[in-house]
Amino acid sequence: MASVSAAVSGGCIVTAHAGHGQSATAYRLSRLLPFLGWMRQLSPRDARADLIAGLSGAVLVLPQGVAYALIAGLPPAHGLYAAIVVAIIAGLFGCSRHMVSGPAAAISMVVFGTVSTLATPGSPEYLPLVLALTCMVGIIQLALGLLRMGALVNLISHTVVIGFTAGAGVLIATSQLKHLFGIALGDASSFLGTWWALLGHLEDTSWATLITGLSTLASALLVRRVNRRLPWMLVAMAVGCGVAALLGGSEAGIPMVGALSGSLPPFSLPPLGFDTLRSLGGAAVALAVLGLIEAVSIARAIGVRSHQRIDGNQEFIGQGLSNLVGSFFSCFAGSGSFTRSGANYDAGARTPLSVMIAALIVLAVLLLVPNVTAWLPLPAMAGLIMVIAANLIEFSHIRQILTVSREEAVVLVITFLATLLLPLEFAIFAGVLVSLVLYLNRTSRPRLVEMAPDSEHPELGVRNAERYQLTQCREVVILRVDGSLFFGAVDHVQRKLARYTGKHVILLGTGCNFIDIAGAEMLEIEQRRLQDAGGSLSMCGFRRYALEVMERGGFLERMGDEHYFHTAEAAIAALREAVSEAHRPHDGEPAACASCPLFGPDSIGPSQGIRLTPPLA
Repeated sequence: MASVSAAVSGGCIVTAHAGHGQSATAYRLSRLLPFLGWMRQLSPRDARADLIAGLSGAVLVLPQGVAYALIAGLPPAHGLYAAIVVAIIAGLFGCSRHMVSGPAAAISMVVFGTVSTLATPGSPEYLPLVLALTCMVGIIQLALGLLRMGALVNLISHTVVIGFTAGAGVLIATSQLKHLFGIALGDASSFLGTWWALLGHLEDTSWATLITGLSTLASALLVRRVNRRLPWMLVAMAVGCGVAALLGGSEAGIPMVGALSGSLPPFSLPPLGFDTLRSLGGAAVALAVLGLIEAVSIARAIGVRSHQRIDGNQEFIGQGLSNLVGSFFSCFAGSGSFTRSGANYDAGARTPLSVMIAALIVLAVLLLVPNVTAWLPLPAMAGLIMVIAANLIEFSHIRQILTVSREEAVVLVITFLATLLLPLEFAIFAGVLVSLVLYLNRTSRPRLVEMAPDSEHPELGVRNAERYQLTQCREVVILRVDGSLFFGAVDHVQRKLARYTGKHVILLGTGCNFIDIAGAEMLEIEQRRLQDAGGSLSMCGFRRYALEVMERGGFLERMGDEHYFHTAEAAIAALREAVSEAHRPHDGEPAACASCPLFGPDSIGPSQGIRLTPPLA
């Protein structure tokens, strides 16, 4: 019989048989149906642990699902639909064994910010557009996963995500002000418009509504401060409901969330007409990328704790399928939830079975006790949502970024302001664009550091002349290139080299990792320019892989092998004759460079060995 062995592929269990054909079939099957791996290894002990974790997860997701649906501008039931369908599909086809997918705060805010510009929340047109957006997001995410574009998330810096989520947190809190104060703000939906309308109608505040919301908010903060493991959302909601009842409830003008539909997630067909695709296309791309960043980041963060290697491409597929399938069952776009995922892992979950159990419990609540939300005060939900929004703002990371890096601080501030003031689908793109511009600006200005030998520490070779106050030769300048010589850096490097007309220039390439055709052409042009002016250009210590383009393009051959050296000692020694006239006395006068560190009487000569710092690799 063929022996069976288990292998890990991208963090997902792959069952492979000894035979080559069977192994290939098992591998392909594991890629299509990754849940077969953990299901085959599920033990009774694992099932018990997952059952306990699933019960804890259901307690957490019930209030969150309702809250995120309200953020997205949808009835509460749709948040629970997403907590069921999206969570199950992502758990089955994703890679992480502990991440819980479903409705998420920032994603919900983008859904609302995008679709509310096209239709009024609560109108007949609003939900179909949300489902169309969700379907488009799923298709994009699935396509990226199938094309193995998992590395795409690495192009978006953590600073952009922090700035966006902080801005989303402020927007979410702002959107709940009307429910917290009990003030009708009309058509005001933008950040500035909401605050302007609120300040103009403060006299209309419903004090019963405000007290209910603030008591819920204060209770949530207090319970979280005492013990974050406690079901603080449920405790805060209980306090809010009690306060609302004491104040008179709906009879005192306190609005209620309303009862759930009490039915299974209904089948729906997203309208994907040309006009819909055109109006939602940009937002779908931004939302798809944001969702993938959140999901993969959460999966990797928990994977570090659980010692599971995460396959980004498989997680892309899981997220794409969950949103695609969810759009046909009245779900809005979802992603990984750090709160629910962390709680799931801390509760002892072993496999995604815990996610399935939590989803089934939510389904049971939806079918058996649909009136559970009928007595939930809307201002209490607003207070709860504000606490969730505050959790999106990572104050410690923001302080670190503002303190450590000026460029990262610029990216953070621009992304944050773009989130508040621009359509949300453009906020991430604005942050990414600024990040790329700053990165290209930095890489297009490689440093050319003047180097010289240190007579007091000859064992260290050539060192930074300015930093260590070292004397340099008047005729030979040694420059260390700190950066790649590519098309964007050509102009900067040429302007720097133009200062050394008539001198012999030695370029140390220990800090150069890449030279493209434009960089190679620039070096060839600069060599001819210096030679015509009576100087020369020598290359020293460049790594062989950095010179591949110059070799294949014939640039090294045209420049001459005699101008390329492996050590600084060899490059300096080759210039001894060329600069000897400048160091010879004239008419009884002392030498022009009597104190030259390279060729003077007290110089560090070849016998003492001028080497590279760092050594040639």
